[in-house]
Amino acid sequence: MIAPGLLAGLVAYAFVASITPGPNNMMLLASGVNFGLVRSVPHVLGISIGFGVMVVLVGLGFAALFEAYPFIHDGLRWVGGAYLIHLAWRIATAAPPLKGEGQRTRQPMSFLAAAAFQWLNPKAWIMALGAIATYLPQQPTVMAVVLLAAILMIVNAPCVFVWAAFGQGLRRLLTKPWRVRAFNVTMAALLVLSLYPLLTH
Repeated sequence: MIAPGLLAGLVAYAFVASITPGPNNMMLLASGVNFGLVRSVPHVLGISIGFGVMVVLVGLGFAALFEAYPFIHDGLRWVGGAYLIHLAWRIATAAPPLKGEGQRTRQPMSFLAAAAFQWLNPKAWIMALGAIATYLPQQPTVMAVVLLAAILMIVNAPCVFVWAAFGQGLRRLLTKPWRVRAFNVTMAALLVLSLYPLLTH
């Protein structure tokens, strides 16, 4: 199990890692602006639950697989980088939200897409491997890994939700199409900048 003395540190680690800017939060901020908070909820849940599943699988042995075959991990990192650039392009070129039914033709990221994206997200890998290495014993039990993942999910969900809510609040300021376009381009640029850890690792 996780040592009781480490729980407070784990919660603090999860909070800081989840609330600070990264690919997930930049995309949720843009989603809140472009689609609103309610339509961004599946994206929020996909991030938190997908990350939790990732932590469980990595904690139960995927890390050893990547150590044995580092090219798999490197491949995931670079595929993730390419996908982030694709997402940045989609955000930058997104049309401003339309009034009425026309807005429904544009779709936010789905639950499954957000969950799958965690495997391609450099920050998610850093968070998962850091938590596993720091807060789990050398030979963790399944229960310990599941508990770690549950704590990370519980802390992560409200943190990333805040970013979508902040995006919803920004909708009141971004009332002109050119403002929305400028915001989307800025978010796309920040998303690309979030690749820095991937390129320098």
